[in-house]
Amino acid sequence: MVLNFYAGPTALPAPVVEQIHADLTNFQGTGMGVMEISHRAPEIEFLIADAAERTRGLLGVGRDWEVLFVQGGGSLQFCMVPVNFSGPGDRVDYLDTGYWARKSIAEARTLGRDVAVVASSADRDYRYVPVAAAIRARPDARYLHLVTNNTVEGTQLRRLPQSGIPVVADMSSDLMTDVFDGCGCDLAYAHAQKNIGIAGVTMVAVRKSMLERIGGHSELPGQPGRPARPAILDYRTHAAHRSNYHTPPVFSLYVTWLMLGWLAGEIGGLAEMGAINRRKAAALYEFLDETPFYRALAERDSRSVMNVTFTLPTTELIRQFLDESGKAGFAGLAGHRSVGGCRASLFNGVTEDMVARLLDFMHGFARRNQGGTFNG
Repeated sequence: MVLNFYAGPTALPAPVVEQIHADLTNFQGTGMGVMEISHRAPEIEFLIADAAERTRGLLGVGRDWEVLFVQGGGSLQFCMVPVNFSGPGDRVDYLDTGYWARKSIAEARTLGRDVAVVASSADRDYRYVPVAAAIRARPDARYLHLVTNNTVEGTQLRRLPQSGIPVVADMSSDLMTDVFDGCGCDLAYAHAQKNIGIAGVTMVAVRKSMLERIGGHSELPGQPGRPARPAILDYRTHAAHRSNYHTPPVFSLYVTWLMLGWLAGEIGGLAEMGAINRRKAAALYEFLDETPFYRALAERDSRSVMNVTFTLPTTELIRQFLDESGKAGFAGLAGHRSVGGCRASLFNGVTEDMVARLLDFMHGFARRNQGGTFNG
């Protein structure tokens, strides 16, 4: 059996995989596999609507929030956010906390927005996140965009800043992993393939009051009657059509629906999921801190619960570690290509037993190579 620690797509819980197998040829008595049924069929319309209800229940938000399922991953959201909530030349504020934050900033600049990076952790190679209380947004900015969990660098923003302007949170790698701070943000988005399903669908939870802000930028300046954005890039389009404006990724939505049911039912909710995730991360970080052979890369106060980044004393030992771990049945332990090193992603589908088995392997590898330690 392969133990999957990839940063996405990643492991799915066994009960979800078993249900997928059961529904492949006969979804809810239709005699058809879920991927064969028309997206206009009542079974699929129910699936989408119920996934939205399950999302509201888990996040603890009410009818003043819209839950949308769109395509294009987080990368399309880098475009949709500025296109919906700002116009050319408008001020928009961003936090720069690493690889994916930089991509979102670049996209807003490409669209001609007046982008300000109001806080950054670039000064220490993105090994920490700014303190929320110290983040100051421009009062006339249209929104403040931030990434709550940085999968590449292994850092996580524990608290959202009180900025005085709308907060947009890229929660692609930690939405549905712990209790949601509904008071802290106005829009949160996450592609599914880390914690709530497989690639192909992106969840957007947005206050309806935020959707009302889109109207102020409905036309291009000086060009009355010409829409400022294509309909497919307008959040209101997807809200009006209940996430069924164009053919949705039905199978991906179905897996997300199952994941949401698993979180609410078998796990018992996000508070319980958060406790499990914190135990997994604590066990791994404790081992890294106590074993001179390994070194955690993120600064202690900013460490991610989802993505544990670490390194070994030499490049050769890193190569050997990745080679032997792969042969031992552990997948996805290489760090992101932009930073190297090692990374264990502990998303919702990764069990505590999987982490315990990884720790056993890491302990044995250190014992077999005990001559290698860090200097200083």
